[in-house]
Amino acid sequence: MKKYILAFLDWLGFDLISILLKVIRGEEPKKNGKILLRKILIPVFSVLIFLGGCNFVSSYLYGVERERKIEKTRSSEGEAAALIMQKGIDNGDPSCKPNSLPSPMDVWHGLQKLITDHEMIQADKAAFEEKTSKVNAMLKEQGKSEIKYTGRPSFVDQIFKSLETVFAGFLLAAFIAIPAGIVLGLSKTLRDAVNWIIQILKPVSPVVWLLLVSMVVKTILANADMDKSFIISFISVGFCCMWAILVNTMVGVSSVDKDYLNVAKVLRLGVVTKVFKIILPASIPSIFTGLRISLSVAWMVLIAIELLAQSPGLGSFVWEEFQNGSNDSNAKIIVAMFVIGGIGFALDKMMMMIQNAVSYDSKS
Repeated sequence: MKKYILAFLDWLGFDLISILLKVIRGEEPKKNGKILLRKILIPVFSVLIFLGGCNFVSSYLYGVERERKIEKTRSSEGEAAALIMQKGIDNGDPSCKPNSLPSPMDVWHGLQKLITDHEMIQADKAAFEEKTSKVNAMLKEQGKSEIKYTGRPSFVDQIFKSLETVFAGFLLAAFIAIPAGIVLGLSKTLRDAVNWIIQILKPVSPVVWLLLVSMVVKTILANADMDKSFIISFISVGFCCMWAILVNTMVGVSSVDKDYLNVAKVLRLGVVTKVFKIILPASIPSIFTGLRISLSVAWMVLIAIELLAQSPGLGSFVWEEFQNGSNDSNAKIIVAMFVIGGIGFALDKMMMMIQNAVSYDSKS
């Protein structure tokens, strides 16, 4: 049973847990100890070095900005004002604090503040729902629209909104690109006919896709009572990320071993049967390579698209905090940066696990 549990952890990508359990149980201590050192202790040490380097750079830039702010006050308001400014900075007065790169401790405080804000907003939302529950029940019975909470979303709400947008765009891209890639992969004539379109549209900027999608959506849904910013965002994400899926699917299908196709001819398999029984299983590694690249691209372009489309996700959060411009906002932007990177890493691992589950080759 233990063997199967460890194998399952390895399959999930949590091989470090299985190695740690082996070390605790005393299995091959020398071999597993070296693996543990290489995969856990050394990375932890590198994290500490990274944090120390960030703290050093932050302290240096803080000192530079401190002197510049004092000198600017001295030149514009005189020596007395400069001394007051210096005293305020040294005493930690928020109104005097230089606006520079936040330290790791500032980032930690920014994270705590975001969590506190989320808890306050959730409490406010719960109080609103309780207050309007009876009215909304009556409106629902009458077939009328319910009163909705219109307060600002929390950082956690914006994370889930961004995930909703990126998955909607990714599914749209896969729904269009995989069938198109299979058709193009089966026909060299079609590939040659449309290759120029793919090569021209593939490098188009997310901003351009956003503008084009906005024109179409705002015209078609001009009078519709729908969240147009969300629709524009996920369609734009879909068009930005579909090309990796299309190209990899097309290459995978066109590269299927000819012996497999000859067997399909001998067995007189229909087109649909041939696609699902032979072509797709043989093309899965290439298709999933495209899906993994596509999901990474979708998550990258999402921030810029949400920023421009004014969709309430991480993109708008980063832009609003940048516009705010305070040192506290800088710390929150760094928190958002690590959250965005961490989610991107988790999404890639998720795609790897799905690929391992559906592919004949379990190695990613």
